[in-house]
Order: sequence, then structure tokens, then C-alpha cells
Amino acid sequence: MRLFHRTSVGPAAVIEAADRFFAPLGLATTAQAPRSRTFAGPLGTLTLSVKMEGGHYTFVEVETDQIGESRLDKNVKKFFVALHRQADPSHKIEAGY
Repeated sequence: MRLFHRTSVGPAAVIEAADRFFAPLGLATTAQAPRSRTFAGPLGTLTLSVKMEGGHYTFVEVETDQIGESRLDKNVKKFFVALHRQADPSHKIEAGY
């Protein structure tokens, strides 16, 4: 599954946040580059890449080897929420109904 997120957090900070977020899930870093990481573990494999987009936005793309809404995909979405909170700590997530 391929997921993406746009944030105002810089690329280096996104990579650092990914290293901190995915390590406690039992995912080890299997490949590193300046703007990408590959994590693998019992939940599956994910590849995260970041690139600058539109001047001040960072485009974060994550691709997993899972099909459908797996536990790994749900954790990627939680990571995107953590990035959103990092960019705007005062933002409160509310229900849309």
C-alpha cells in the first residue's frame, strides 16, 4: 500500500521522527539514505522517502509490502498524525460530524 502526507516539518526532522517512531514497533532500519529509510520487522517492510515540494512543504511517501489495511499501514497513519502534531502542537483533532 502506498500512503503520503504533506507537512511543513523539514526532511531531516521527518527522518529523525521516523527513526524514533518505528523502532519501538520492532522495525529495524535495513537501508538508509539521506532522504529515505527502509524498515523491516514482524509487521512487514516499509520504505519511507521525503522530498521538498512547493518551496516550504515536505512530501512524505511511505510504501508498505502489505495488502489492504494492515497493522503496519495503521501505524504509518499514526506516524502521519505525529508529524502533524509536530508541525502544529496546538492543533486539536476533532470528529468531523
